[in-house]
Amino acid sequence: MYGFVPYTGAMAVKDKRLELRISGSQKEIIEEAAALTGRSVSDFSTDVLTRRAEEIIRSDRELRMNATAFDEFVALLDEPPKTIDGLVDLFRRPTVFRD
Repeated sequence: MYGFVPYTGAMAVKDKRLELRISGSQKEIIEEAAALTGRSVSDFSTDVLTRRAEEIIRSDRELRMNATAFDEFVALLDEPPKTIDGLVDLFRRPTVFRD
């Protein structure tokens, strides 16, 4: 089976299952919302779950700060680099990695 992946436009094989235990009232709400959008419960649920999962992942990966903190951060980036003696010594040693 194939389905349209809205975020990439690519076709994806739907070969995995996800089973959930939900209450009767949750099921009724989901079925009603799916019907209102003209979609199957499976299609509706997959879309909603995927979008919410992407929001959570994006939120976890984003760095948010106020304008003052951002200005302080940029000022630190603009400072000249500092020499760390131990790090300089480490980089002078031969590598432990081999091809």
